[in-house]
Amino acid sequence: MSTETAASLQITAARPYPQLLDLPWDIPLEEWPQEHLAALPRGISRHVVRFVKLGNRVLAVKETNAPIAHREYRMLRLLNRLEVPSVAPVAVITGRVDRHGEPLNAVLVTRHLQYSLPYRALYSQMLRPDTAKRAVDALAVLLVKLHLTGFYWGDVSLSNALFRRDAGAFAAYLVDAETGELYDELSTGQRAYDLDLARTNIAGELMDVVASEALDADMDEVLAIADRIVSRYEALWVELTEPESFERGERWRVEARIRRLNDLGFDVGELAITTDIDGTTVRIEPKVVDAGHHSRRLLRLTGLDAEENQARRLLNDLDSYTAAKDRQGEDEEIVAHDWVADVFEPVQRAVPRELRGRMEAAELFHEVLEHRWYLSEKASRDVGLEEAVHSYVTGVLPGKPDERAVLGVDTQAIRVIADDD
Repeated sequence: MSTETAASLQITAARPYPQLLDLPWDIPLEEWPQEHLAALPRGISRHVVRFVKLGNRVLAVKETNAPIAHREYRMLRLLNRLEVPSVAPVAVITGRVDRHGEPLNAVLVTRHLQYSLPYRALYSQMLRPDTAKRAVDALAVLLVKLHLTGFYWGDVSLSNALFRRDAGAFAAYLVDAETGELYDELSTGQRAYDLDLARTNIAGELMDVVASEALDADMDEVLAIADRIVSRYEALWVELTEPESFERGERWRVEARIRRLNDLGFDVGELAITTDIDGTTVRIEPKVVDAGHHSRRLLRLTGLDAEENQARRLLNDLDSYTAAKDRQGEDEEIVAHDWVADVFEPVQRAVPRELRGRMEAAELFHEVLEHRWYLSEKASRDVGLEEAVHSYVTGVLPGKPDERAVLGVDTQAIRVIADDD
């Protein structure tokens, strides 16, 4: 990049990132040399998007016009502060000119979300209908979280999200906030429009997959999968927000409602509890709910940062460990510390160095537990964890793709990640 080009650049960033100046901003993004690029799977986008290697990080760079880039950068920063699952913005770069002095589009730079894949990479060879349903379920949960925050998406689709494996399911992250708006609270009409748009877009996206022969389904099956986002969203929304009435003597139902919310991965920040005039009926209404009950508890107890379903699975194993050691009456954090040292960390250490990037630590632990269950069923006996780890590391893990960063692989040739259950 020439001195003149560097002098014309304007970088908006929350923190200094001098390595950005090493990239060839005087070349249109579509023409960037391979030496700067990371060949990660890309989804469909109306903009030119490239992944770049910068030191030990991978960044996503999207070309767009300056006002849109600045607006999306601000929106992503807000969503990150609100702890909404979304990619993290790094910078907006404007003032780009080519070597002839002609202006180039601005770019938005975000961090690549490790271990994540666009839906097209999940379906790159052959899609099982069950996998499609899981992706739609994950998108429904993401949409509920966004709407609870007051975020109107305006362009809901599988293409505008990234998916990470989460203990056999998927967790979805917003990757495109270009059309989004943040309000204090969304109207019923705004939520309904987002939901209807989601159903329409999902149907179209799945029909594209059918046309590519990666999904064996007819029109009715595709529409049923697309309709699934409506039913899943509405059921979750009702559970999270609808008031519930019951007789005064049925106070156990307050705890039952909270447990149901926790099982869905949400916390209850406040409950509004009212009684009728004669005091015979109690009405409860969840007030402030946010996502991550199990992941927060796991982080508090162990320091491990995991997706919600992963956290639930790890906490279940922690509970089993507590019972097996007969330590139910001890301080939970002390027992959790011992579980990490005695159970979780030995599993991670058993993985050879060259295989440690294949998947996240929490997902690896979940898969080992699943493999242990499979071996125990097959052998009709309780297979120990050490035996299960050895079997998984030698017989299963070497065949898994590297989900941290699939570098040097062409997007169209990325290996499909098969479901294990």
